[in-house]
Amino acid sequence: MSLSPTDIPAGEFGYRSGGGYDILTHRAGSDKVVIITRKSNFILEGITLFAYLFCASLFLVALFQSASILVRSGFQWSSIRDLWQMSIRNQIYGTVIFISVFSFLVIAAATIVFFIQRYNKNNKDRLTRTIQVMSDELRGKLSSDPFVTPMPSLDSSGGPELQDVITEIAEIHNADFNLYDQDGRLRVSSQPFVYNKGILSRLMDPLAYYHMKRLRKSQYVQNEKYGQLRYLSIYTPFKSQHPQWQAYINIPYFASTMELKQEISNFLVAIINLNAFIFLMAGVIAVFITNRITQSLTWIGEKMREVNLGRYNQEISWNRRDEIGGLVQEYNRMVRKLDESAAALAKTEREGAWREMARQVAHEIKNPLTPMKLSIQYLQKAIDNNAPNVKELSTNVAGTLIEQIEHLSKIAAEFSQFANIGMARNEEVDLHEVLRSLVSLHSMHEHVQLTWSSVNEPVYIYADKTQINRLFTNLLQNAIEAMPDNRDGRILISEILEDSHVLISIQDNGTGIPQDMQSKIFIPNFTTKTSGTGLGLAMSKGIVEQARGDIWFETEEGEGTTFYLRFPLVDRDAR
Repeated sequence: MSLSPTDIPAGEFGYRSGGGYDILTHRAGSDKVVIITRKSNFILEGITLFAYLFCASLFLVALFQSASILVRSGFQWSSIRDLWQMSIRNQIYGTVIFISVFSFLVIAAATIVFFIQRYNKNNKDRLTRTIQVMSDELRGKLSSDPFVTPMPSLDSSGGPELQDVITEIAEIHNADFNLYDQDGRLRVSSQPFVYNKGILSRLMDPLAYYHMKRLRKSQYVQNEKYGQLRYLSIYTPFKSQHPQWQAYINIPYFASTMELKQEISNFLVAIINLNAFIFLMAGVIAVFITNRITQSLTWIGEKMREVNLGRYNQEISWNRRDEIGGLVQEYNRMVRKLDESAAALAKTEREGAWREMARQVAHEIKNPLTPMKLSIQYLQKAIDNNAPNVKELSTNVAGTLIEQIEHLSKIAAEFSQFANIGMARNEEVDLHEVLRSLVSLHSMHEHVQLTWSSVNEPVYIYADKTQINRLFTNLLQNAIEAMPDNRDGRILISEILEDSHVLISIQDNGTGIPQDMQSKIFIPNFTTKTSGTGLGLAMSKGIVEQARGDIWFETEEGEGTTFYLRFPLVDRDAR
């Protein structure tokens, strides 16, 4: 760019930019202006700053996450492994970022090693060429200049003529030049000061002398060290036409590594800038891939959660033949098998239920039929034998038949009630009205003290009133029947309001429920009594579930049992 005197600011310092350059001016005097120009790299500097900030952010995020995991785990390896479990989405993110970072580190390390090796190789090649040229020049000057004193006649510091020749060659090639005799002693140096003052030894390096003298190598290069300074040194034997000129030439190369460091620095800046955008692209690609995969998996997971044994399960339609397609195909196969299994299971359950019901009905009917048959046979025998008390026997048999017929009617009623649980007619039921009549009725039992502790406000639930009445009747009857003959019975009914629910407990001091029977207490046809259908508590559980409530119990063998019922309340204020 061109800069005219009118473009220079009048002040002591001035700055301007234009034409792709930044210009700084300084008036050092009335007729002297210092101008410094630099090519503007605003975009590159912005990209570099962004890359550094981005990399620093990634490092801080990784450091924070690692520290968070360590703190939450309490520095325990088992806890760290549990907290380190990542979702598929995070695993893909981490894998893509790790590959990007790993490739960056590998490329950077390999390139830096290449730069160093190339730098060392170039230095060795340069030294090889330089020492060859300087050796040839020294040989030419010694053979063409008759005034140069031969080496054996020189003192330890070398003759002035040879010193001048060595200094001249060293200045021409801008390199230090040392000449050692066959015994490895320094004869002439272009920099005699460091040897005369004892900074460096006047004896040839032992390893180099060994390779030159004993191994008779034509050239030997090694790294040497003076204090903290490392430098490259090359040796080669020197032979001239004069038989007395047998020596070793050495060139110490004090090369500066600033050029190498600058090259490596420029490369690292470029690769960091490049990898910052690679990280961004990798992140975008990772987001796209993970969203595509995880959305498919999430959708399939939702379909799996909707799978229900008791209803129709819809198959998934997937058109692509990929790994997700294979998973969908297996899911569809599972759904078909599940439907087949559900149909077979339903058929088996229906047949089993009918068989169990038939067995139970037959058993319950058989019990009263046996005494009825025996009574009729006894009466018939008495009539055949013209027994004098036939009339009295007829009266007794009639009473027995009526009693057993009532028992059969009760059995039929219980089975009918159990079958009708699912056909509830729910309505708003005043719980206190139901309990009040039942408490009044069961309070007339002898040797049983029934106490009802109710809340001070009306309690309404949404249920079938007839079934709720049957529910509490069953529970109170069971509590009364659980009382031993040698103990006065106490039954306590309590109510507690819990937000939008009511909790009712029925506590007795009976014999309790044995440990081995507690898991079967709500199973149909299971009973701890010598008589009965075993449907009471199973029916009670069904009634509670129809009213969207819960039922459970706590018992202690020999001390009593407490049944708990929780029902949702009807919000009458909302109406």
